[in-house]
Amino acid sequence: MSKTNDAPMDDIDGEDVLDEDNRLTDDFVRSVSEAVDEDDTNRAQELVNPLHDADIADLFEIVDEDERAPLAQALGDLVSADVLAEMNEHVREDLIEVLEPSQIADLTEQLETDDAVAIIEDLEEGEQKAVLAEMEPEERAAVESALTYEEETAGRIMQRDLIAVPEHMTVGDLIDYLRGNDDLTTEFWEIFVVDPAYKPVGTCELSWILRTPREIAIADVMKHEQTLIPADMDQEEVALRFQKYNLISAAVVNDDGRLIGMITVDDILHIVEDEASEDVLLLSGAGEGDINEPIRDSYKARVRWLIANLATALVASFVISIFGAAIEQMVALAILMPIVASIGGNAGTQTMAVSVRALAMNELTRSNTRRIIGREFRIAILNGGTIAVLVGIGTALAFANPMLGGVIALAMLINIVIAGFAGIFVPVALDRMDQDPALASSVFVTMITDTMGFLAFLGLAVGSGLVSL
Repeated sequence: MSKTNDAPMDDIDGEDVLDEDNRLTDDFVRSVSEAVDEDDTNRAQELVNPLHDADIADLFEIVDEDERAPLAQALGDLVSADVLAEMNEHVREDLIEVLEPSQIADLTEQLETDDAVAIIEDLEEGEQKAVLAEMEPEERAAVESALTYEEETAGRIMQRDLIAVPEHMTVGDLIDYLRGNDDLTTEFWEIFVVDPAYKPVGTCELSWILRTPREIAIADVMKHEQTLIPADMDQEEVALRFQKYNLISAAVVNDDGRLIGMITVDDILHIVEDEASEDVLLLSGAGEGDINEPIRDSYKARVRWLIANLATALVASFVISIFGAAIEQMVALAILMPIVASIGGNAGTQTMAVSVRALAMNELTRSNTRRIIGREFRIAILNGGTIAVLVGIGTALAFANPMLGGVIALAMLINIVIAGFAGIFVPVALDRMDQDPALASSVFVTMITDTMGFLAFLGLAVGSGLVSL
């Protein structure tokens, strides 16, 4: 059964399909599952056929893991190449495992090169070779070329299908060329103009071409300034260039400056989402954070950071042990210690989040690091002073001890200032060492704020004469 509608549907046979958040409803998913369980493939296909490819992909992600293979079998041709391209990579791997190499090859040949590569790159080496052997020579060459580039680079995500013409053409020649060649790609936003060495010299937007007389030369209407993307550029940097220069598409060039592909804004949207999610998850040590990720992979990704956090927590515990006798003399110290550590930790997390984002967006550079550190230091002073006054007065009143209030106020100010410094210094230091600042910043910042918070509070309590060691 072929699809008859490629737009999202609100209801099918009077049944709500999408809820107010544009997600498949429980009732609809249950209806499809029941049809599959009853081997009623016609009913399953009738229900799923009107859905958009992205919604079909969502359906596979929602159902239980053991239901996916029977669902794919029931839907048949509705599980198209575009559905696979929209699908979560872990779910897609489950489905691909039950497909023959020839079936995978047929599906990937229907996709743009970047989407085909996204599917094939996740296969084991042996499976990759088997699938590539089943592909048409031209498609195979394009995928193999893309696989030679590092993951998450422009060469991996670029499309090979583009329109490139010589600059001596007129607008009329170009229009005739586009109309007379059925083999050209059907989806493009601009024409790339190249010199005899196939190096980009300019671009023409379709709107310009449509509004320009036929006799005008392409060289007279093309935009000479363009943003060229090196094939080995990291995809995060590519996304930043699209954002900075408001690009719809951009040419990708090799080391010799020759045009080898293009990247479009729809690919960039996925990259922006992936990179943003990745940074947030790395800050928490949650690995990929994908609910479809195998349990063993999630366990391995998370447990190592919990172990690292355990090790750093021992440092704070050691500081507390030094002041054990002092804490025994005044129970209030034990009550108030978590407040100092908690507020300091939150202050450090705030600064760290801002710093990691600024580094990711290229807003925090070597030239402005000193100014940004000064800015965050002033913010820490203001925040620390405000919180110190509040907690100091509250403690003095609650425990009828002005000296204790003064001690915790000063400790709070010190810890928040240190937290602000650590929140920017740790990510910057990791970045200078060519390490991902989102990867381990939280562990070190937490250790610093906890340790220095306890040390400042307990040290000041002893130094002020409130307690003795």
